[in-house]
Amino acid sequence: MKDNQAKYPQLRFKGFTDPWEQRKLEKLVDVRSGHDYKHLNRGNIPVYGTGGYMLSVDKALSENEDAIGIGRKGTIDNPFLLKAPFWTVDTLFYVVPRVDYNLNFVNSIFQKINWKKYDESTGVPSLSKSTINSVIISFPSYEEQKQIGTFFQQLDKTIALHQRKLTKLKELKQGYLQKMFPKNGSKFPQLRFAGFADAWEQRKLIEVADYRNGKAHEKDISENGDYIVVNSKFVSTNGAVKKFSDELIAPLKKGELAFVLSDVPNGRAIARTFLIDEDNKYSLNQRIAGITPHSDTNSYFLHSLMNRHHYFLRFDDGAGQTNLSKKEVENWTELYPSIEEQDKIGSFFKQLDDTITLHQRKLEKLQELKKGYLQKMFC
Repeated sequence: MKDNQAKYPQLRFKGFTDPWEQRKLEKLVDVRSGHDYKHLNRGNIPVYGTGGYMLSVDKALSENEDAIGIGRKGTIDNPFLLKAPFWTVDTLFYVVPRVDYNLNFVNSIFQKINWKKYDESTGVPSLSKSTINSVIISFPSYEEQKQIGTFFQQLDKTIALHQRKLTKLKELKQGYLQKMFPKNGSKFPQLRFAGFADAWEQRKLIEVADYRNGKAHEKDISENGDYIVVNSKFVSTNGAVKKFSDELIAPLKKGELAFVLSDVPNGRAIARTFLIDEDNKYSLNQRIAGITPHSDTNSYFLHSLMNRHHYFLRFDDGAGQTNLSKKEVENWTELYPSIEEQDKIGSFFKQLDDTITLHQRKLEKLQELKKGYLQKMFC
């Protein structure tokens, strides 16, 4: 029964009922090696590595055959389509489907395979031609391959479109952060809302907000607890990774900021902020500071200004653990406008962040949808 089930995918296009056949990948594809490109001149032919596009040269390894790129060393689990003409480096194989095998179908097969399982090294991950060739897969008729390949091609295009939109929104935000806050010793931002012309005033954090330390929660972690423990992982993932507690040990209130004080060298969590959106929901863990803005300080303005500020990043020497002190945080000095202008700026960045979050969720749903289809449309 199991053998019979393996010959039929769970989900199929109408009109296809024949069982799928099993073969080694060497019967379906030709695995070819990349080469060094340093002897070539600059040109219009893209050079690809395991991380994607690198630069352009004047000669192609593949003039007119599209292929699938897959890492020989390093990143071995991120296959991607290569449009001819192209050149690949020696750490990236390029895989060309043989006659009667559809490129987009084979690309979907390569994305479904767990390549890490075939890692041949105890150090840097690596694959060999023989290993790729020996993988056994199931495949249908060429006509069904085309249907499946076209379906995933369209899905990949939609995912890529949403990824580009998200990237542009994040770049747009970075641009506004540069222009809507004063830079290079000026007390006036480059871009302002109409009606505001006064110089911004310099203040320490202690003048605009109150600081407090979090408390240890290690003994109170509960899988089904009612309260979210705000730790560095929670803040650095913008709330995606959660731990829970039965006790509200160090309550956080709506409008307060959680601020990461400690991180490993070159870590991505240090000095990140998380804006609390609800009362009686979050409990502040140790090594996270609670920042309570004063009545004349807009929470979202402070959140946008304080998050990963270069002043705090200077304390990370890249060698040892970074531990920001209460004094270092309270003495952080920046420029602030009137509360009315803060409200305008805070509202603007909130709307922008909400839009980014919306597109991020759409992208994640599409990626999950693709994973589901890869499971159901292949044997």
